[in-house]
Amino acid sequence: MMNERIRELAKQVAKEEGWGVEVWQTTFTENFAKLIVRECAMLVETLSPGYNDYRDQIENAFRRDCVDNIKQHFGVKL
Repeated sequence: MMNERIRELAKQVAKEEGWGVEVWQTTFTENFAKLIVRECAMLVETLSPGYNDYRDQIENAFRRDCVDNIKQHFGVKL
């Protein structure tokens, strides 16, 4: 089921584009949104500043937290 935030964003797009409700409620729209969220989370997950010291551990923990928060916010599982 589509997360409420994704639904709100879809409504915004539908309104801006002048689309009827039936357009954004399709499975396509929901799956497309999930793919975008997954792609963004994967980009964050793969970021690496290339530190070779203790900062790597801090960066890794921060990245994991960011990815978890993105997934939770949009209700998407990777």
